[in-house]
Amino acid sequence: MRRTVFQDEHETFRATVRGLIETEVVPVYSEWETAGRVPRDFYLRLGKLGIFGLGIPEEFGGAGRKGFKFNAVIAEECARAGVTFGGAGAHLALPATFVEHTTPEQKRRWLPGFVTGELMTAIAITEPGAGSDVAGLRTAAELSGDGTHYVLNGTKAYVLGGAQADLVLVACRTSADRSDRRGGMSLLAVDTRAPGVTVESEPATLGLRSSDIVGMTFTDVRVPAGDVLGEPGDAFACLAGIFPQERLGIAVGAYAQAAAAVRLATEYVRGRTAFGKPVAAFQNTKFVLADCQATVNALQAVVDQALDAFDGGELTAEEAAATKLYCTEAAVGVLDKCLQLHGGLGFTMDHPIARLYADNRASRIFGGTSEIMRTIVARSMGL
Repeated sequence: MRRTVFQDEHETFRATVRGLIETEVVPVYSEWETAGRVPRDFYLRLGKLGIFGLGIPEEFGGAGRKGFKFNAVIAEECARAGVTFGGAGAHLALPATFVEHTTPEQKRRWLPGFVTGELMTAIAITEPGAGSDVAGLRTAAELSGDGTHYVLNGTKAYVLGGAQADLVLVACRTSADRSDRRGGMSLLAVDTRAPGVTVESEPATLGLRSSDIVGMTFTDVRVPAGDVLGEPGDAFACLAGIFPQERLGIAVGAYAQAAAAVRLATEYVRGRTAFGKPVAAFQNTKFVLADCQATVNALQAVVDQALDAFDGGELTAEEAAATKLYCTEAAVGVLDKCLQLHGGLGFTMDHPIARLYADNRASRIFGGTSEIMRTIVARSMGL
């Protein structure tokens, strides 16, 4: 279907990203997956191309671009090739947070390095006992008697980009009053070189195998009082701006993975023969791919409408949740059918369709599970 959501500047950017992926990512991607992370030099390369500075004001070296459409282009092009930019995904999701919730002094300290990739960032929210229930986290930070610093203690799980991050935003409790599950939470910007910060062993994930997903432990870590984002106790206000964008990004990725799967399956069945004729000639193949294409068209329409709404400042948290829910749940059916059309080849991790299938599975968990999305949507319906 013809798309009107992207303008010429987005398509020019798309050509740059596609060329980068084809020449500098695809040839070495298997090595990245084996290592479990992207080489740090590649982040500097993204910084040099201006990719990290899209949402950062020009005075700090960025491009000052508003909205999410450039990020959507990146997500679509990575899915098209069956790759990711590893832990950079977390960094790319945080410009608005750093711009909107930092002081002028913090901006001067952090944003120039953020743009170049010399200061990589991540966010640590999930804990072993607190995933979807963000308000249930136990990591805590106590303000020192002289008010100069916090002492942070706790454990975080599934920190995307955590091993290579220089600065991690840690959601934690800074109030001893446990009766207010939300009001006592803050976001601390933690220097990962600080004594007491430990990166745990990287889990062997089903997909997203180059994404540097780690656990982190904080033991009596001293965090300067001036490294709080926003005001103490404002973590939920900061996160409220992160979640809709994060969920929209996951929805875009799910749509793009489904579209890529249909393209890969179509190419494969045209070249594969069975019983003396191309697999594409069988009615079952045609019907399966027709159904998949119809679903992709619907996904595209939902995603494009959400992108326009987000850039217009009109996408609500409930609409973002509904978009993520629909796109991630619908995409998995497309990916499964397209993998099936590849036969045994689809079960080999060397093939992009298998990587897409494995990577996509996280989309119904990360950014809030499908069950949480259903709860949010139902609540918006007065249920």
